[in-house]
Amino acid sequence: MTGTTDNRLHDLIRPVVEGLGCELWGIEYRPQKRSALLRVFIDKSGGVGMDDCERVSRQLSAMLDVEDPIPVAYTLEVSSPGIDRVLFTPEQFRRYAGEPVRIRLRWPVEERRNYEGTLKGAEDDRVLVEHQGQVVEIPMEAISRARLKGQV
Repeated sequence: MTGTTDNRLHDLIRPVVEGLGCELWGIEYRPQKRSALLRVFIDKSGGVGMDDCERVSRQLSAMLDVEDPIPVAYTLEVSSPGIDRVLFTPEQFRRYAGEPVRIRLRWPVEERRNYEGTLKGAEDDRVLVEHQGQVVEIPMEAISRARLKGQV
């Protein structure tokens, strides 16, 4: 997704989500040639229930129909981040320092495209991960997807 489209979606979605008493955790947009998938992750203290997801989904659908920021047909999914939550922002990486994490990269960092280890936090535009006993600095823009490894 382009930075402009990403910013526009955040700017449109955030006030709707916050107006319903939730936090916008993150957005994943997966465009295809003829359709797209828009995933919106919401959170709130006390946890997100199915009613919250349905309420946010209805409001977002109505707003997106009016604003029409996505040029193709799309599927909207609204969910909680869950136990294996995807991390999107430096603040989220800092919040979950000390937790096990899996990170997939757009390009290799230190000759690897996948890291699994302990999240050490984030500094400026970098994420710190302890992988096989060494702390690796990963540029935020290199991260394709970062997900906590939930433990039951």
